[in-house]
Parts: sequence; C-alpha cells; structure tokens
Amino acid sequence: MVKMIMHGCNGRMGQMITSIVEKEDGIEIVAGIDLFGGQKNGYPVFETLTDCTVEADVVVDFSGAKAVDALLDWCEASKTPVVLCSTGLSEEQLKRVDDVSKNVAVLRSANMSLGINTLMNVLTKVAPIFAEAGFDIEIVEKHHRMKLDAPSGTAIALADSVNEAFEDKYEYVYDRSARREVRPDKEIGISAVRGGTIVGDHDVIFAGLDEVVTFSHTAYSRGVFATGAVQAAKFLAGKPEGMYTMADVIASK
Repeated sequence: MVKMIMHGCNGRMGQMITSIVEKEDGIEIVAGIDLFGGQKNGYPVFETLTDCTVEADVVVDFSGAKAVDALLDWCEASKTPVVLCSTGLSEEQLKRVDDVSKNVAVLRSANMSLGINTLMNVLTKVAPIFAEAGFDIEIVEKHHRMKLDAPSGTAIALADSVNEAFEDKYEYVYDRSARREVRPDKEIGISAVRGGTIVGDHDVIFAGLDEVVTFSHTAYSRGVFATGAVQAAKFLAGKPEGMYTMADVIASK
C-alpha cells in the first residue's frame, strides 16, 4: 500500500484527488497539508510539512508556486519522492527542482492528463514534416478566469515538444501587439485566453498554404489531471533519485 501526503489537500484539486484515492486500490492518503482549514478529511491535516508527524512514501503537490520552495526542502531532507503539479514556477525554482531530483525522485509534468502527454509525443514526430513544408506554428490555450499564470505550463510544454525535433530552435512569441512586420518563419506564437470556467483547452495549429491542421485537446473536468496525479504517485513511490515525467508513467503501463 502506497502511503501518500496530499500537499494542498483543501484546494479543488486536492479534494478531487482525495475522492479518487478513496476508491483507488493500492494507495491511501495518510496526511494532508494546507494552511486553510474548515474542510473535513478522512486523514489528519497539518498547516506545514514541518508540522507533519506522519511518514509517507510519496507527496503529491497541488498547492501553488509560493509553497514549492518549502516543499522541495522538506522532500530533499526527508528523502520523500514528490509528484510536483504546481505551475507558474520561476526559473530559479525550476533550477531548484533539477537540483533536488539529484537526491530524491521528482516527477514534474506541466499537465497530468494521458491525452496531453500522448499529444506531446505525437508533436515531436509531426512537427518536422509540417516545418519542412513551410507551415507556421501557433498555439492557443484557454483556461478559467481564476488561473494566475499565462501562458499555461501546458502550452509551453507543447511548444517544447515541437522544438524538441529541431536543432535550430524556434523562438516563442507571446505578444505581437508592438510588432509591425511580416511573421518570421522560425517562431511559435503562444496566445492565452482567460474566461469563465474553462478547465483547459489547447490547440496546436500548423498553418500552411491553403490548408490548416489543428491538434486539439479539451479537458472537460479536473478529474483527468487528478487521475493522472494518483497514477504518478503510485508509479513514483520507491523510485530512486532522478527526474521523471508522465511519459515514464505511461511507458510503465
């Protein structure tokens, strides 16, 4: 039985993961971490990891960028593997994630869904075909009005998957409002839409002469991310130090 700590247990994703784990074989939540109370859980909840007196095999994090520094310090010191799902991390934090992965198992993915991770694999294969034919590449992502970071981590990960296929990398462009010029060849435009309750919608557009090919992924509920996080936790428990991704989880099936 995998023993798991839910970091950010009282948030929307934390509560969704809690409900999934209750029905999942082979894993249980033994403790939760959250600054905000008022939520009844079937496990003890502590304000910080340093307050936690419960041992676990893995931590799943859906807290926020501000809480990641302390999380990484604790996981490194306790040698507890961590599934890192918080987005909007700074360059310094990403560097810290890499450093921590040298001492403990870290699984980080911009998106935990099976569909997105399969799409990223597809993009590495089709991007060279379209690029050679002169297609322009654009990414449009849409999320709910409460999402803080833009563009989304998933949009950047999709762009990275495209770029992975090329030695001469494409430049990422987030805003063309101050530019008055013909679109260069070697760029990927990334646009963000925020509104309503959109869970997550990503389009990767290859626009060529007289034809457009679009790869789309739509998440209709946060359940797809929660399910992926639970599977990642079961995969990561007991793994040696190193950096892992959802691609490793999918490959292990």
